[in-house]
Amino acid sequence: MKLDGRRESSNVDDRRRMSSGAKFGIGGIAGIIIAAVIAYMTGGDPMQAISQGVVEQMTKGKTEVVENQREFTEEEQALAKFSKQILAGTEDVWTEIFKQHNATYEYPKMVLYTDAVSTACGQGSAQTGPFYCSGDQSLYVDLSFFSTMRQQLGADGDLAYAYVIAHEVGHHVEYLTGVLQEAHQQMSRLSEADANRISVRLELLADFYAGVWAHHDNKMFGSLEDGDIENAIRCAEVIGDDYLQKKARGYVVSESFTHGTSAQRMKWFKLGLQTGDISKGTTFQCSDAEL
Repeated sequence: MKLDGRRESSNVDDRRRMSSGAKFGIGGIAGIIIAAVIAYMTGGDPMQAISQGVVEQMTKGKTEVVENQREFTEEEQALAKFSKQILAGTEDVWTEIFKQHNATYEYPKMVLYTDAVSTACGQGSAQTGPFYCSGDQSLYVDLSFFSTMRQQLGADGDLAYAYVIAHEVGHHVEYLTGVLQEAHQQMSRLSEADANRISVRLELLADFYAGVWAHHDNKMFGSLEDGDIENAIRCAEVIGDDYLQKKARGYVVSESFTHGTSAQRMKWFKLGLQTGDISKGTTFQCSDAEL
């Protein structure tokens, strides 16, 4: 991507030097947050766990924050700058889109952290991958995830990384439009399998919104270069539930899908990228077969 001269978002809370963890006495076990956020890379959905009340607020114990004195590598600093520029791009694009629909876009915050982080939705971990918390309207990113994408999944390239950030911002758009809250309310009343079906629709809509952002970012700034789109589509493919489950255990269980198949994720990202038209984001109006 062409990002030279692009601004960096100021809506960033860099906590990479701070690692947080909870300390509990013997009598404080009842107050431990249940760490039920499933790894992003295995198709898990942190927001589903939160919405169903699996992750609870800590009621006892102490949270200890320790400062990490380690110096960041050049690559880490470059990724931090890149992430801030992508977030700024999402701010510019979604501000304009909301304005066209007589609405005001409220910026989310991006929290950069290392290993673990405290959020309004409970304790987050780098093992979950990037995630969005509607409780504080923030997306949380441990930059090491991008290395994991490259090394373990073979997903690399600027737009592939940007797609991950834009996807989480897509959940923020869902929150601002009320889609996220309504879906979570429905999920809390359903069986796990039926709740998973709604989760898939939320995730595919966020994929679509990531594509919409890429379309308009390129229109505004001429940001896309040769190979960018292919890299992003490859990323969508390798984080499909079927791909990851088959890679992890050799078979798939479709009832447990929470993000969508590789084909579905590529389809909705490409639709957003090609059209840039938010009215085409019909994942909640489509039948299962049409997804």
